[in-house]
Amino acid sequence: MPPIEVGSTRAIGPVTAGATAATGAKPGIRNGAGVPAPAPAPKPASAVQTNPVQTSAALHAGAAPVDTDRVAVIRKAVESGTYPIIPTRIADAMIAAGVMLQSGKA
Repeated sequence: MPPIEVGSTRAIGPVTAGATAATGAKPGIRNGAGVPAPAPAPKPASAVQTNPVQTSAALHAGAAPVDTDRVAVIRKAVESGTYPIIPTRIADAMIAAGVMLQSGKA
């Protein structure tokens, strides 16, 4: 089996898929003379086109239904140490949530 040659290391940087596809060369691949393939020149910022993603209003979930008064009461009880923590109820709720996620019922 022939030995495997490992090329020199390069600094980590962004990958530009369009640049390698246009030249046909792959970065780090050496040509027949043992010289690294030349890296393509970067495109100027004016040549790069931006294509914004358009989203539908139907996908917007809206505001979360939060009862701020109830949150304030619970937060105050937790801070004062009077909020009842029952490990069995917490475990049951976690198990039920896992079962609902597995069955696909929400």
